[in-house]
Amino acid sequence: MSEMVLSEREGALRILTLNRAERHNAMDDAMSALFQRLLGEALDEDTTNAVLIRAAGKSFCSGRDTSVLGHRARDESDFHFVRRAQEGRLRMQESTKPIVAALKGGVIGGGCELALAADIRVADTTLKMALPEILYGVLPDTGGTQMMTALVGPSRTKYLVLTGRPIDAATALEWGAVDFVVSPEELDARALDIARDIAAKPPINLAMGKEMINLMHGPAIRTGTRAELYAQSYLFQTEDYREARTALRERRQPRYRGK
Repeated sequence: MSEMVLSEREGALRILTLNRAERHNAMDDAMSALFQRLLGEALDEDTTNAVLIRAAGKSFCSGRDTSVLGHRARDESDFHFVRRAQEGRLRMQESTKPIVAALKGGVIGGGCELALAADIRVADTTLKMALPEILYGVLPDTGGTQMMTALVGPSRTKYLVLTGRPIDAATALEWGAVDFVVSPEELDARALDIARDIAAKPPINLAMGKEMINLMHGPAIRTGTRAELYAQSYLFQTEDYREARTALRERRQPRYRGK
């Protein structure tokens, strides 16, 4: 399990690498718990000024592993499961340490929300970014509706959330969902260069700068993310959610009833 997420230090920069390439870095319970632990340690370190999140393989993160959809490792309620996941995203946003994400390939569902919770996003041209939860009978639940709206506006977010369709790198850049797009060969170097540059700055200035900028959207994102919690807790109990999962398993079109 320790190899599913790698953690290393370069001066004042902490680098976390998602390392489950054979599953496009989809997160099962073990990988998610490990990532949250290593991220928490990075954000608590006095000697770390900034964090870079990157990934091995062809994709940044394809979200929750489909093999464990609906599974609750702690035998907890849907409410507590979602709320615990939300705290990880909110901690990223509200931490005083700037976070850079290097994105490529699939940046899907929870992987997209992980990317959105970073402060700066560098993508390569292979990027496919999506919030496809509606195709599974649910909706984004760790801030996707809120963070994406803050970046690209309500209409474009509605397109992403209500269709579940992906956007490519050029569209993500045009809309403002990512900040830079480079070739695949340049991605790691460009993201590392930006993260190093930030990590070299005075930590108190970094903390205050991020805090001031976050005041524009931060409180609204926290409130809206909690609204996602209530919606998702309800949707997990609907007949349409069960039908969506059954249809996916049976490889057919779902027959929704609005119940």
